[in-house]
Amino acid sequence: PISEASTETFYAIPEDFVKATNAVYSNLRTYPDRLLNLSETRSDNLNATSDGGVRDWEGINGFHKNLSSNPYLEEAWGTNYNGIYKANVLLEQLEKNGTTVISDETLRNRLTAETRFLRAFFYFDLVRTFGKVPLIDKVVTANEALNISRSPVSDVYGLIISDLEFAIDNLPPDYLSTPANKGRATKYAAMGMLGLVYMTRSGPTYDIEGPGLASNEWNKAYTLLNSIVTDNKYSLITSSYADIFSFTNENNAEVIFDVQYNTGANPVTGGTFPWLLAPDAWFQALGLGTQGGLTIRPVSEDLLNTYQAGDVRKGFSIQSGFTAPGGAVESRSFERKWVDLTKVPANRVDWPINFIALRYTDVLMLRAECVLNGGGGDVATEVLVPVNQIRARAGLTTPLVSLTIPQLMEERRREFINEGTRWHDLVRSGLVTTVIPAWIAADDIEDKLSDFNKNYIIYPVPFNQINLKPGLYSQNEGYN
Repeated sequence: PISEASTETFYAIPEDFVKATNAVYSNLRTYPDRLLNLSETRSDNLNATSDGGVRDWEGINGFHKNLSSNPYLEEAWGTNYNGIYKANVLLEQLEKNGTTVISDETLRNRLTAETRFLRAFFYFDLVRTFGKVPLIDKVVTANEALNISRSPVSDVYGLIISDLEFAIDNLPPDYLSTPANKGRATKYAAMGMLGLVYMTRSGPTYDIEGPGLASNEWNKAYTLLNSIVTDNKYSLITSSYADIFSFTNENNAEVIFDVQYNTGANPVTGGTFPWLLAPDAWFQALGLGTQGGLTIRPVSEDLLNTYQAGDVRKGFSIQSGFTAPGGAVESRSFERKWVDLTKVPANRVDWPINFIALRYTDVLMLRAECVLNGGGGDVATEVLVPVNQIRARAGLTTPLVSLTIPQLMEERRREFINEGTRWHDLVRSGLVTTVIPAWIAADDIEDKLSDFNKNYIIYPVPFNQINLKPGLYSQNEGYN
């Protein structure tokens, strides 16, 4: 109908372009859930075999071959490509009408940069999850899409890097002069993400078509990450580890980029990730409403045993059992870092807490990883000093005098538990093919986990995509 807005008629004033940019951001809403389901649960942090029936996460944690119909993978593919589609539509409209409608060149460039940052974000998530994916950098019809095959990972990285370089050049360093824009992507968010992209590309190939290209770009990553540190826009929160994740301390000095949630809105735009790894029975035992976490996804004994005495991160991030309604004692532990029991919302899908996708601690530890990989810098001042500061905040007062890559990954494991980094850390560092088999052998006392092989570094292409046009996509090796 003529009275209804369309893509061609909607973009009449600058605010319309801002709204369209917000629509691209909205596809980040399920990103935290995806990290917890596909990275945290995949890793040696959890031994997520269910005692309440077959659950979708079991095949993820258990390295099953028949995962192509798993709803978590369908969501990862569909949500990311929906965000890419929105980004491509907006970029096309900015190209066609932006100059006419938006007289402010700075705003026009910023909106373009935000959109390209988000497109890169979605593609990076796809590459780390599936390896080769269709590369679509413009608006295409459904029929045209049916003729676009999966592109080599290197080609997808080419678009990611181009988008992020543009974002770095055109995004502001902060939004202090416009507080209403707080939470949007900044120059430093793009720098941090591009640094991680170079690090991921530098990881081993494992002889599969996954995210690692063995490109040895640690120096490029180091330069980007070091610039974030030396520009002094961010700092470690030294008061306490818990303050980083406080519901009353969002957008704090550590936050470089986070997924923003707006609770109490209609439709609901809050978060679901805080309870994702916690069982319903725990909330019920406390007299709180059922959340949807169903049965427990236990923390692995391997992870529990890696914490030193006095490490405050363990007690803050992990719930060590509870007494269920009816008196049954649950002795297994589970992750609960994002849960504040005084902030439980009336609607379980409307939690009022942002998810931190990149924080300053991460930048410091990623830079340390670059240094240890020969990317530049100084071990004493850029590895040991910041890592010991991070450990001291956690209550560990004995400083380290040396650090290897495997040891750094264990430091990251304890620091970033329940933040979804563990699987990607293992893959990027080359440790996944030794750490995961060793963990399975030691922790799988019920013999529920399948043997690990290198093909499981990435996931299968969802069957609903394979089935759209037989022969267009080939399935990743090792999967049914």
